[in-house]
Amino acid sequence: MQLKSLMLLAINWQKYINFIDWQKLLVTISEKIGILFFFTILMLIFRKIGKSLINHFFKRYRKKYQDTVTEKRIRTFHTLSINVLSYILWFFWLYSVLSTLGVPVGTLVASAGVFSLAIGLGAQGFVTDIVSGFFILLEKQIEVGEYVQINTIRGTITAVGLRTTQIVGDDGTLNFIPNRTITTIANMSRNNMTAMIQVGILPETPIDKVIEIINQVNQQEVPKYSDIIGDPKIIGTINLPDGKLVVQVNITTKNGAQAEISHRFLASYLSELNKQGVQLPTSPVVLHNPQ
Repeated sequence: MQLKSLMLLAINWQKYINFIDWQKLLVTISEKIGILFFFTILMLIFRKIGKSLINHFFKRYRKKYQDTVTEKRIRTFHTLSINVLSYILWFFWLYSVLSTLGVPVGTLVASAGVFSLAIGLGAQGFVTDIVSGFFILLEKQIEVGEYVQINTIRGTITAVGLRTTQIVGDDGTLNFIPNRTITTIANMSRNNMTAMIQVGILPETPIDKVIEIINQVNQQEVPKYSDIIGDPKIIGTINLPDGKLVVQVNITTKNGAQAEISHRFLASYLSELNKQGVQLPTSPVVLHNPQ
């Protein structure tokens, strides 16, 4: 009985195989693969041409507005344009592939029915990213090349997209931040910055002499730096939360120069104080730099 069933199954299977028009099936598969290959090549060609045109267009304007605030804006829209181009090309490629495979995309979307809610929830984060990215760009909150702190990440902006923002951290890490998660942006590339130098002192240190020496150093060194804006301000003696006493000096600088000014003036202060025999703590320095 079992042998008879196997024989019937083999006969039915043979009939099914004979029923298939293998030549037509192979031709159809070959056509589909050829069309998919054609659309893929076409997308790559359009992507290359599009990127070349975008790069050429923005390159001209970047040269025209080099070393200006406008250049950063141009670089931002440069990366954004390439980002948008990629989204558009991928959308049309996916639509073409589904249509080639016989999937009725329009009908599928229209008749999603029960699945529309799930699709909507899945796309909610994506839409939020795009809306957030749009307002970040519209309000000019950040530009490519600026030094910023986004949430807890500090570094330089390398790309601003509609969905994500890319920032290279101080340690060289490339961070991809979804725009919907950006709650706080501290842009440290828009205004003049303050180099805050705190020189530790002892309770018995002659404060007046320390301030006099700092003033002498400032008079000698400030004219050498074009990045310093205005005269340094000696805040005076400050008691830090850890109990240390310091003399704080604030120097307003052009953006990006605060770190160098801090290091150079700190070295000059310590050198002159040591030369004139002023007694300082073993660990005399606390530096506060914006970057």
